[in-house]
Amino acid sequence: MARLVTLYSLQWGDLSLETVCQKAKSFGYDGLEIGLPDHLDAHRTDPEYYAGIKELLVKYDLQLKTISTHLIGQAVCDNIDFRHQAILPDYIWGDGDPEGVRQRAAEELICTAKAAKALDIDTVVGFTGSSIWQYLYSFPPISEDLINKGYEDFARRFIPILDEYQKLGIKYALEVHPTEIAFDTVSAERALKALNYHPAFGFNYDPSHLGYQGVDYVDFIYRFPERIFHVHMKDVYWSDTPKQVGVFGGHVTFGDPRRYWNFRSVGRGRINFEEIIRALNSIDYQGPLSVEWEDSAMDREHGARESCEFVKRIDFQPSTQAFDAFFEKER
Repeated sequence: MARLVTLYSLQWGDLSLETVCQKAKSFGYDGLEIGLPDHLDAHRTDPEYYAGIKELLVKYDLQLKTISTHLIGQAVCDNIDFRHQAILPDYIWGDGDPEGVRQRAAEELICTAKAAKALDIDTVVGFTGSSIWQYLYSFPPISEDLINKGYEDFARRFIPILDEYQKLGIKYALEVHPTEIAFDTVSAERALKALNYHPAFGFNYDPSHLGYQGVDYVDFIYRFPERIFHVHMKDVYWSDTPKQVGVFGGHVTFGDPRRYWNFRSVGRGRINFEEIIRALNSIDYQGPLSVEWEDSAMDREHGARESCEFVKRIDFQPSTQAFDAFFEKER
């Protein structure tokens, strides 16, 4: 049986959860990846609330394997400023004091693990933020000690969160992504080392964020076979010819044709999903393939529907035997 194909709900945050369920089912999806805070309130502790979500999913014959808390996770390690107020709930932002925001975001991640437990799932996807992302381009020069302190800060803030996740039997999957403590293969390895390879920490694999950086996104799967906890299917296009705006984005909005790269509907960009499926088969990844649909130039319903069709067409089960095994039988 092929893997479940699910729809990430964050891009549909303007709609109710039931409406998203209706649409996902009509598009052909097998399930949802529910995004916080729009479609799930992790502060709720009453069993009836979570039973209601389960009933809604059953009503539309959809499965739930993952919930995601990108916006909250971003605030745990970030240098907090005015930008965060726009993405955080008021109860996390509070008075805006940076350390208070970080502490409340950390508490919310633990609440999210408890919500996952109540929903009978074992994976939470999210961001971590980073106190050192602003030093990505090292001029004026920065010291290695400064970068080391950034990873130490990440470990100090996340190990207590991950300890609580482990107690609950929940895994935290960081989406490797620019602005996070891990944004490519080397920084992902460094993040794992900083956490002393904590068993509750792994990755949400999203090839789009690696591809336009020039990172080998298939090799990433083979390097972390036991740490790929979840998979986002998202595509991106980058240009073969020089553009007016380079890889850093040039302070222009997504979709601007002057950009070197833009996200595209799955199957319409440059990501080689054939090789990704083969790599996922090689590491025996059995989790869902979650479509995180983002294409500024396309109607989202059209894109979500065609992305579902594409992922179901490209996915396949690995062989249970070598194709030339019959030679052994003849001998």
